[in-house]
Amino acid sequence: MSTTPLNTTKSEEIFAVAQTLMPGGVSSPVRAFKSVGGQPIVFDRVQGAYIWDVDGNQYIDYVGTWGPAICGHAHPEVIESLQAALEKGTSFGAPSVLENVLAEMVIDAVPSIQMVRFVNSGTEACMAVLRLMRAFTEREKVIKFEGCYHGHADMFLVKAGSGVATLGLPDSPGVPKAVTSSTLTAPFNDLEAVKALFAEHPGEISGVILEPVVGNAGFIPPDAGFLEGLRVITKENGALLVFDEVMTGFRIAYGGAQEKFGVTPDLTTLGKVIGGGLPVGAYGGRRDIMAMVAPAGPMYQAGTLSGNPLAMTAGIKTLELLQKPGTYEYLDKITKKLSEGFLKIAQETGHAACGGYISAMFGSFFTKGPVHNYEDAKKSDLSKFSRFHRGMLEHGIYLAPSQFEAGFTSLAHTEADIDKTLAAAKAVLSSL
Repeated sequence: MSTTPLNTTKSEEIFAVAQTLMPGGVSSPVRAFKSVGGQPIVFDRVQGAYIWDVDGNQYIDYVGTWGPAICGHAHPEVIESLQAALEKGTSFGAPSVLENVLAEMVIDAVPSIQMVRFVNSGTEACMAVLRLMRAFTEREKVIKFEGCYHGHADMFLVKAGSGVATLGLPDSPGVPKAVTSSTLTAPFNDLEAVKALFAEHPGEISGVILEPVVGNAGFIPPDAGFLEGLRVITKENGALLVFDEVMTGFRIAYGGAQEKFGVTPDLTTLGKVIGGGLPVGAYGGRRDIMAMVAPAGPMYQAGTLSGNPLAMTAGIKTLELLQKPGTYEYLDKITKKLSEGFLKIAQETGHAACGGYISAMFGSFFTKGPVHNYEDAKKSDLSKFSRFHRGMLEHGIYLAPSQFEAGFTSLAHTEADIDKTLAAAKAVLSSL
């Protein structure tokens, strides 16, 4: 296994120009490698579980375009479907039967969803669902959890994890206090803190929104009883429970975290996997709540490219592929091997580490743990992670360039890929 320094000459040249054209040289902050040092590699192409950069280096990919590539990059059946759809046009701005097809698939799969509205991103879905929560309950306040990321809308940029955590930003300049004053926060996995907020603001809280498995402060699963407790508390207070399943939807189970844990929220946001690699988002839930959305009801939300035929096509084919027998069993098998193998190697090489996985989502921290919330996650050794990330990159393994991001496996990852990744991890951890 080669440990010679990567030749990234072309990546460096391209990124140098990019920095003169775009803020930080990127279209989304975490891509800039700020928290791990060095410069980002510039992708040239992707296929299956692999990436090739502009300098010709090949990597095993565990970012999967931040989650959507659950079947592997550029899956031939998805590409074939898209090529056929392209012949009919790239955008309609009008109804198409493809929306019905994908909507039926989503409604059949996700326990909470009786009606769905397609949008263009997870951020857009979360913006709309917050407006819907307020419209339906006629209450303004909302509870979110520290380290949970629900997109970059003003009202969610409070203790928001993800790129905000990666860059060390407390929140974000430009967000008016009046907007965030109605956003209440609690530590993840802390039911007593949630109860206290409802007690302090009786009749004012529209609902609770959360990532049922946190992926934007690193991988943090819910403690036993946490999701069930939130379901009880929200019902007792006449508030809505919203699962942001942009990351977990169709990834940790076909029906998402709500299927996995047996807890049904009132509303759900989706994205990533349901677009099969194209820009997409969705929100849905109980029929009586969704009836508030225009043009059926008074709560306005719209989008020129919503229900885009290419995104619908890629989503439909991706969900078809995920329905094949053995899909989630395979994802669980390889992710277990990767996650447990890494923790064993960390222990053998004398590094404090903790972590876990659920199906095709995983994560670890360089701290003895356990990690129950964002405060715990911040105890991770970020300097060590930075050196580990660079070492893995030089061994041909592409990990998320932030300690505060979950990792993803796909159907395209082979056991040989996992073996190679664990061998690289052993070599890098032995040298740290």
